[in-house]
Amino acid sequence: MRKVLLLVASLTLVLSACKENKEAKIEEVVEAVQEEVAPYDVKGVEFEDTALLSSSELLETYKSLKVGDTLDVKVKAKVNSVCQKKGCWMRLDLGEQESFVKFQDYGFFMPKDLAGTEVLVNGKVYVEETSVEDLKHYALDGGKTQEEIDAILAPELSYNFMSTGVLIPKEQVE
Repeated sequence: MRKVLLLVASLTLVLSACKENKEAKIEEVVEAVQEEVAPYDVKGVEFEDTALLSSSELLETYKSLKVGDTLDVKVKAKVNSVCQKKGCWMRLDLGEQESFVKFQDYGFFMPKDLAGTEVLVNGKVYVEETSVEDLKHYALDGGKTQEEIDAILAPELSYNFMSTGVLIPKEQVE
């Protein structure tokens, strides 16, 4: 009797393991299909692509902020440039200005060839004064010439964005 119970218990374990393997395999296939048809390459935290500001609306938002103010926003804008060393920052085109985007906790990076691509960005916007030292560092990372770097002589007010996530349309990535 003991052997029969042991056999039944063993068969139950084997069958349940097979079922779990099938369920895990099905989940893997579903995830792969969802990833294949997903419209975006997600960097950082994924977010909904709704209630997006345009680049001109973001510029107006920045103009209403004072140094030290922050505001949560989502925006759709074209990338002007990306850090050419690591992809650790990018600049968004706002028309007459740019927004300097960093990534929260350096938790993700952008492809270095993203300039010219329209992306969706989520996070906090703020205005701050950027030192000459930082401006020169960013110019160097951005591939500026030594002459352009040496021409930086005064701090600037900058429109900044601390991004928690970026959605890059897949048709623009491939």
